[in-house]
Amino acid sequence: MGFQGASTVWGLLDYKTEKYVLTRNWRVGILQRLLQLGVLAYVVGWALLTKKGYQEQDLDPQISVITKLKGVSVTQIKELGNRLWDVADFVKPPQGENVFFLVTNFLVTPAQVQGRCPEHPSVPLANCWADEDCPEGETGTHSHGIKTGQCVVFNSTYRTCEIHSWCPVESSMVPTRPLLMQVKNFTLFIKNTVTFSKFNFSKTNSLDTWDAAYFKHCRYDPLSSPYCPVFRIGDLVTAAGGDFEDLALLGGAVSIRVHWDCDLDTGGSDCWPHYSFRLQQKSYNFRTASHWWEVPGVEARSLLKLYGIRFDILVTGQAGKFGLIPTAITLGTGAAWLGVVTFLCDLLLLYVDREAHFYWKKKYEEAKAPKATANPAWTKPVFTPIIPAAQML
Repeated sequence: MGFQGASTVWGLLDYKTEKYVLTRNWRVGILQRLLQLGVLAYVVGWALLTKKGYQEQDLDPQISVITKLKGVSVTQIKELGNRLWDVADFVKPPQGENVFFLVTNFLVTPAQVQGRCPEHPSVPLANCWADEDCPEGETGTHSHGIKTGQCVVFNSTYRTCEIHSWCPVESSMVPTRPLLMQVKNFTLFIKNTVTFSKFNFSKTNSLDTWDAAYFKHCRYDPLSSPYCPVFRIGDLVTAAGGDFEDLALLGGAVSIRVHWDCDLDTGGSDCWPHYSFRLQQKSYNFRTASHWWEVPGVEARSLLKLYGIRFDILVTGQAGKFGLIPTAITLGTGAAWLGVVTFLCDLLLLYVDREAHFYWKKKYEEAKAPKATANPAWTKPVFTPIIPAAQML
């Protein structure tokens, strides 16, 4: 037992060192060179050049967006007469943020007051023949008010339940043509500023120009004018893949994406926004009303069902600048992959190749120092007699 324990202890203290064996195995040699070329192509071509693995990155910029719409339109309808629409009327909300709604069509129910009136026949369970068909106090998901218990005449064709509501009730008529077609020629100005606080760098999408009238006549074009921040509404909808007349009729939603990809190793000269547009949905509307007092104690309102295009502006960005730490990490990763290549080739050579046993014996060799003899053979010394000098004469 003592001898086995001592052998185990001495085995733990063995020192292993690498031994390089040159093998004439072309199959493993070709595989190793191909894998090494692949690693080098990945590190240099992809990690360093394409993904810029030598740069520190800031992926969370601080963002500011201001929007302004310009344009005027006129409508001529029976309920409102001739009406001029400007920015205060067709832009909701008017603050000019990164989400806004542009009115392109509407239905109006003017001069409503609270009272009793027939429900619209298009509402489920609104049609009736007698008072028993209209339970008092009942209301529905699509109802305009609360039933009074009376069945009354709506027109010469329909009888409906009487309700307590804003009267007259809103019509369920679907518009057949957009009333604000001029909107497609309106212009949208987007002022966007990004700040990469990690590098203390800020940039705006507005060109620095001495021409005070530049933004009045320039229009965004992906080829001829990619850095003009003034967009024509009709061009935006077309670039998003939509048809303006369809969206103007029943509304929709368009996404505007502004992406910044900045290489700060060039001093910020290569830092400009890239715009992309996408149609998110079709059909978008909501209701709004303006209230006033007709006579003391009698409130009235004008109800508008607004159809239009909702614009969502999404700003993303990233900035990179040379750094020693990311460069060292990228190169270290490449060196580690080269080590993995060598390890895999060793496994193939020592375990898979048909001459694996031979290569194993050549690679792993036990080296021992020669042992000293416990009782060395005694050698009789040879004495040389000393001849006096006088005898030599």
